[in-house]
Order: sequence, then structure tokens, then C-alpha cells
Amino acid sequence: MHQSNWQKSSFSSSSDNCVEVRTMDGLVGLRESDDGELILHTATSTFAGLLRTIKAGELDHYA
Repeated sequence: MHQSNWQKSSFSSSSDNCVEVRTMDGLVGLRESDDGELILHTATSTFAGLLRTIKAGELDHYA
């Protein structure tokens, strides 16, 4: 099983209030840094679609 390290956004600075991401076995794992036991797994294509949606500002009305 291939496992990579968790990464967080450089915008998070030293704060523990962030989402961390890693790839493992062809999936993307997401977790909150302050609750590392709960991990959401999704396909890379689904995660890429989420990133495109966020970058396009399509979820800004939820902020």
C-alpha cells in the first residue's frame, strides 16, 4: 500500500484549523487537522472537480 504524508495549505500558517489532504492507493484523503481520526476518501477526479468549483467561486455564496 502506497501512503503519502498529509499536506495542508500554505494559507493555514501554523494554525490547526485547516483541512489536510493526501493521496493513497489512487484516492484522495481529506481530514480536519484537529480531528485526524475522521477521514473522507474520494476519487481523484471528484476532488479535482471540487477544486475547480472552488477556484471558479461557485461556492462563495456559502461563505
